[in-house]
Amino acid sequence: MSDTRNVCITAVDGQTGFLIAELLLKEERFKKQITSLSGLSLDPTSAKAKELESLGALIVPHNPGREREMVNALKKIGCDTICLIPPAKEDKFDICVELTNAAKKAGVQNVLLISAAGCDYAERDKQPRLREFIDLEALVLAEKGNADVALGHSPCVIRAGFYAENILLYAQQAQSEGVLPLPIGENHKFAPVALGDIAHVAAHVLSGKGPHGFDDKHRGQMMVITGPMLCAGKELAESASKALGQTMEFENISEREAKRILKNQATIDDSEKEYLLEYYSLVREGKTNYIATTAFHDVTGEHPTEPDEFFRLYAGELRPKKKVKHNGA
Repeated sequence: MSDTRNVCITAVDGQTGFLIAELLLKEERFKKQITSLSGLSLDPTSAKAKELESLGALIVPHNPGREREMVNALKKIGCDTICLIPPAKEDKFDICVELTNAAKKAGVQNVLLISAAGCDYAERDKQPRLREFIDLEALVLAEKGNADVALGHSPCVIRAGFYAENILLYAQQAQSEGVLPLPIGENHKFAPVALGDIAHVAAHVLSGKGPHGFDDKHRGQMMVITGPMLCAGKELAESASKALGQTMEFENISEREAKRILKNQATIDDSEKEYLLEYYSLVREGKTNYIATTAFHDVTGEHPTEPDEFFRLYAGELRPKKKVKHNGA
């Protein structure tokens, strides 16, 4: 088994890909384990791509629809490990199918897929954006039993929970009204996870080595990772209040209102808005009332980010601009 580790991360112009790449390039414990890092970018001129380039990454333009071009690019950079991140695009599924096939043809041995917690509870007719992650997992893991295909030899899947950073989409309401408006119902709970925690686990997996590729502690694992605390809306607001030093309140809004807010103030792709609304519907259905932190503990040896800590980190973006009066206050 070669001791080289030439990592290629897809969608590095997105938050997840960028953070994973940044960790691998900047933290010595990861940096010393990898030989090279390449980033596939749908927008090679983006600020994130440029920053990674300055840190030592090779940025490779990614032109969906040109599978042969991608096969040649992966071979040219000597890629033996790919981190497959579905991009925040309408055609993310097709892009991932193409990338998986290209990695297979290029002889890439280790593959880490960033999937989504809750996809196994999603129903195809009600939560299609979530459910398509099940199809991606099946595609990546399909070759596990085929000894003749390198890609199936050393896979790993991280099912990332609902990113706590999505709450920042409601910073406008938090600052002007002192409320967190979410369409999650009054009673059911979920456990938002900090994006940095997912990146942390991914960096360990991508840099870990064993006799068959990835470290045997990670190879073949399905890692479900959520935050460490189950929160209903009111508990989320309590954590925010504690961290910000000002009263924040939860407002249970309708799905129609949630769509309006996302349309007016979120600069994310429409497919990502659909994904968020589908995840909120899972919360309302009681399908997210669980915590999954064992994988995080086992891989990193650390404790995931608590809600209080997350809100302190982003206090500047959420803290109300002035004291807000609430009914009964």
